[in-house]
Amino acid sequence: MSNESMAVQKLWNYCNVLRDDGVSYGDYVEQLTYLLFLKMDDEQTKPPFNRLSKIPKNLNWESLLKKDGDELEVHYRHILGSLGKEKGMIGVIFRKAQNKIQDPAKLKRLVMLIEGEETWMGMGIDVKGAIYEGLLQKNAEDTKSGAGQYFTPRALIKSMVKVIRPKPGETICDPACGTGGFLLASHDLISKYPLDVEQKQFLREGTFHGWDIVDSVVRLCTMNLYLHGIGGEESPIITDDALASDPGNRFDIVLTNPPFGKKSSITIVNGEGKIEKESLTYQRNDFWATTSNKQLNFLQHVKTLLKINGRAAIVVPDNVLFEGGAGETVRKRLLQQCEVHTLLRLPTGIFYAQGVKANVLFFDKRPASEKPWTEKLWIYDLRTNLHFTLKTNTLQYEDLKDFIKCYNPENRHERKETDRFKAFTYEDIMKRDKTNLDIFWLKDESLGDSENLPNPKILALEIAEDLESALEEFKRIYEVLEE
Repeated sequence: MSNESMAVQKLWNYCNVLRDDGVSYGDYVEQLTYLLFLKMDDEQTKPPFNRLSKIPKNLNWESLLKKDGDELEVHYRHILGSLGKEKGMIGVIFRKAQNKIQDPAKLKRLVMLIEGEETWMGMGIDVKGAIYEGLLQKNAEDTKSGAGQYFTPRALIKSMVKVIRPKPGETICDPACGTGGFLLASHDLISKYPLDVEQKQFLREGTFHGWDIVDSVVRLCTMNLYLHGIGGEESPIITDDALASDPGNRFDIVLTNPPFGKKSSITIVNGEGKIEKESLTYQRNDFWATTSNKQLNFLQHVKTLLKINGRAAIVVPDNVLFEGGAGETVRKRLLQQCEVHTLLRLPTGIFYAQGVKANVLFFDKRPASEKPWTEKLWIYDLRTNLHFTLKTNTLQYEDLKDFIKCYNPENRHERKETDRFKAFTYEDIMKRDKTNLDIFWLKDESLGDSENLPNPKILALEIAEDLESALEEFKRIYEVLEE
């Protein structure tokens, strides 16, 4: 087991002790985030770093180490409240922070667990980042936490970044950034270039931009970037509904996996005092169609965010490919005004949201033109006759290597068809009913062919995972009704 795996396991094992006190996995990762930040800020003030602390002396890690018992819990609460009022990344990380570990003895034990580690700053950015990513993945795996919706399989992220090929000096944006997976994978790739001082500074402070609507997720993402050495005085991540308006900024690259869930809605109290949900639509001049379909809105938003000749890769559910009405309008306009060149049909069983059928749509924004920019749409089928699960047969980077080879990122205009990779002309697509992009050609051997059914063990595991997920959902509903 690697050092980072051991560190993740050590920190995670202690979480089970806190579970008895009603501290959820999500709350635990959040408390770890606060304490790790304090600890690393303290380490930066000592040799060999000797940097100025970002945190006032009476609120720093040393002040926490001196306290015990109830005094520790009171002081920790004071630290969280005070740092939440600070500016920049500190303010983002500690915004609305609350102490969820009420037992002072257990809080002290967690503080000493972090203090007892070899220096966190000395671990190196890769190791620290890997430890934190490991904790985020553990949190995502816990179905009760609901954090899985913010977690995209790392193999898929790495593959999408590999074919988009971000370069030094380019700006990269994720309007639904979750815990920052796309931004960090892009950072890893650009870091491999021989960078001069100016390029390194831009990579750290000017390259990455993100939005997320959930405060706690923005906190985790900001901390994740901080641990990887990303961010200047201001946080590159903003808490906001990205769809609410055009931010005005334009980017070279947009990589994103917007949250699943078909419709945007708002909760209102009607005249009779009853709570109702109402469809939420966004009235934006830059959108081609007005709809409550969240994914169609994100697709339109991504188009807006791109600079001319900017590149995008967005995860979309199947309904974006075939839905009529606004869906058809968006697809037609996208094919006409952008070069929509690649569609990757993803297998089921790779996302924490159960039963999701999704795809990755790759396109480049082009200048205004009377002629449609899309000439050919290449589709790679990674779904038919392939079976993955979240626990035992997880999607690996190796599973996507053939897609990367077929995509041919070095020269996208020289591609060859294979059994799983086919090209469809703009004319072919426009002849299809509702400009339907849900195109497949491989025979699904699991249908009507009992001899070629997937391994019974794989089927049983897939069913078990679906049942586990459904049971957790029912428990959550029961808990809400109990309240």
